[in-house]
Amino acid sequence: MMLKGLRVVECSQVLSAPYAGAILRDLGADVIKVEKPPRGDEARSMGAAFRDDAAMNFTDVNRGKTSLVIDVRSDAGRARLLGLLADADVFIHNFRPGDAERYRLDGPTLTGLFPRLVYCEIGAFGHVGPKRLLPGYEPLLQAYSGLVAMNGTPDAPPARIPASLVDQGTGMWTVIAALAALQRRHVTGRGSIVNTSLLETAIGWAAPRLHEWINQGRRSERYGTGHPNLVPYQAFEASDGLLMICGGNDRLFAGVCRALGHPEWMDDARFATNRQRLLNRTLVVDSMTAVLRTATRAHWTQRLQAEGVPVSPVQELDEVAVDEQVRALDILRPVPGADFVLAGLPMSFDGERPGPSGPAPKLGSGTGWRDSD
Repeated sequence: MMLKGLRVVECSQVLSAPYAGAILRDLGADVIKVEKPPRGDEARSMGAAFRDDAAMNFTDVNRGKTSLVIDVRSDAGRARLLGLLADADVFIHNFRPGDAERYRLDGPTLTGLFPRLVYCEIGAFGHVGPKRLLPGYEPLLQAYSGLVAMNGTPDAPPARIPASLVDQGTGMWTVIAALAALQRRHVTGRGSIVNTSLLETAIGWAAPRLHEWINQGRRSERYGTGHPNLVPYQAFEASDGLLMICGGNDRLFAGVCRALGHPEWMDDARFATNRQRLLNRTLVVDSMTAVLRTATRAHWTQRLQAEGVPVSPVQELDEVAVDEQVRALDILRPVPGADFVLAGLPMSFDGERPGPSGPAPKLGSGTGWRDSD
């Protein structure tokens, strides 16, 4: 338990801040989740009931935490929260913009009261600028940042990225920043005010394509499973499904040519280098597809792997759940004290992976907790 002894207070809703708290909890921190009355975190009802009348999404990112119901809008509730913060190391919140100041729970106020506190504020559009007081959610910030515009296929409308990369990414950046601030506190004795936001995270994910536009004037196109700068680097149709082939450099493309039985492609000037293949993307893809459609994914996987070419079937989630490599990693872990499985953190320490410490709490189940009065 890498963070045993660390105390975190989390006033959170839905995903970004709860995900940050979940990471810290899985790493061993004591995480107290403060929920608003009367129904708590809105994510409890965002989906069909899974356990204790809470949705799966809530269960996932609140595992192992303590739940306290506190109305921070009231003087009594604020005083109770301050009591929790008196010996907390980290405070994380994603209040609606402006609410922290309204409740006198803003960074300058709380770090003034508790100089060692690492205060983490997660916003939507950021803590400065003309849109800083606007609310935001995952699809909104994917759209605003350009992520939606660059995702999808050329012959169809742009699409939202299904994974909550912006929310979860913001939670991850918040944890990284909090740990950096704690390290500095070891030296200076003082905490910090940490600001993260969905927009900043989304810009970070969009940065490679954004850099191309700013610095080279290259507009982002939609490539489906493909890549703007590498060919072949996408999913292809085999006789029984899709196969992802990553032959993005010249050495790997030579392996593709041999595996597909067309070594002469290596001598074709149109295919000779990645830059030439970029100019002739359609020809490369069509030529490969005509061959790949003649046999199964298993057949081509064996041949491509023998040439050292990275290749994978495009798997459905039911296949992922029983995949031998996923099982070997032991990342899907039984939750202690519960009858279900959640993914552990994607990291290991000395060969040991931190797993979920327990199920998500029932609303207000920590009311009798020693520091809740």
